[in-house]
Amino acid sequence: MLSKLSFRVAVTVLAVASTTNLLLAADTKDEKGKSENVSSCSKLPQYAELKAAIEKATAAETSGLNNHMWATIVDRDGVVCAVAFSGVNRGAQWPGSRVISAQKANTANAFSLDPSSSSNGSGQAAGLALSTANLYSAVQPGGSLFGLQASNPVSTQVAYSDSASGRFFGAKDDPMVGHRIGGVNVFGGGLPLYAAGHKIVGGVGVSGDTSCADHNIAWRVRNILNLDHMAEGDGLKAVPGPASLFAGDATHPDNIIFDITANPAGGSGNSKSGFGHPPCMNSTGSDALPAVRP
Repeated sequence: MLSKLSFRVAVTVLAVASTTNLLLAADTKDEKGKSENVSSCSKLPQYAELKAAIEKATAAETSGLNNHMWATIVDRDGVVCAVAFSGVNRGAQWPGSRVISAQKANTANAFSLDPSSSSNGSGQAAGLALSTANLYSAVQPGGSLFGLQASNPVSTQVAYSDSASGRFFGAKDDPMVGHRIGGVNVFGGGLPLYAAGHKIVGGVGVSGDTSCADHNIAWRVRNILNLDHMAEGDGLKAVPGPASLFAGDATHPDNIIFDITANPAGGSGNSKSGFGHPPCMNSTGSDALPAVRP
């Protein structure tokens, strides 16, 4: 017969072994889920491409405060594929903008469509592109999308899982990569990504300067990455957006729109199109951005 001490030792060993197995199973499941998510990003730009694009776009843009920037790419399912920054280290741009860039990428992807949305007599025949800048007016009190900004909260576990040091923030192995970040952001800096054939494949988000400069830099990043296939051509109608529908700018369909006038009753002002964005400090340049591609 086992002594009481031997019995207690045996029970303890079994408990530890059982707990270890459970933890290993959980880790395996998590790693499996992550690897599956990462594989869905395989056709999108990876870290090195995004890093080069955000550096080039930041250097080219002259509006705003001339700050360095964060950039994030998500796939069509909202999985973070890459995170990068333009400065010399992660502290060279606003630390808070890392997660904001991911929010913007998620938002632009989540609320944009391509021609596949049209079926069974309904949907958008050519798709519909909405930048985060296009959402500002609609989510204000009394707007048609009021409350949208609170509809999909950020996953703080994904955003800050490496918060003890942050040493991987903005690196190839940023802890957001391979996971869904969530979040909704309703000012400039987020754009949907359209591959050849006008197929939407995800979103890009940029943050670190004024929201108007963020929009301009995100636009340049999308252009550099060759993921702005939205113009008419190759038998496809142009992907429309608020700027082409309401501001007469067919070459920049989801561009930022400055059409807000003061509201006599106070508040955030009135947008003629319903998709307007307020001006920012030194908010020039959006009318000279590269045209989208066929």
